[in-house]
Amino acid sequence: MSIDLDSIELGRGTTADDVVDTLSFFDDWEQRYEYIIDLGKQLPAFPDDMKDESRIVRGCQSQVWLETGFDDTSGEMRLAVDSDALIVRGLAAIVLAALNRKPPRAVVDYDMEGYFASIDLLKHLSPTRGNGVRAMVRRIRDEAGKRL
Repeated sequence: MSIDLDSIELGRGTTADDVVDTLSFFDDWEQRYEYIIDLGKQLPAFPDDMKDESRIVRGCQSQVWLETGFDDTSGEMRLAVDSDALIVRGLAAIVLAALNRKPPRAVVDYDMEGYFASIDLLKHLSPTRGNGVRAMVRRIRDEAGKRL
């Protein structure tokens, strides 16, 4: 079984700018967390047979699986992430909004720390969860780097 990486709208239908704009409308972090969790619900679930060691993202507090692909026609990365924790699925969706459907050079060069700062994200996560998000980004960048 596999995931249709072309069907994931994050990065196309919902972009990093959309995430920044939407989060700016909320007055408190409880509302922001609800939105983040809702974003995570847009991610397709990984089939159980794909939840293997090769797809595990090391450094995350929760179980996180990453699938990467490359569209030769468009020259863009295709990404899918899943987690056993709702908030982490949402955090993965935030990452995909910024990096999915981008050329490998754009993935490697994207200012993720600036993006996270613009939504004030890392201050509102535990240190271990923040490290996990960064581990996810590192793994995606490593995969993009293989395409340069």
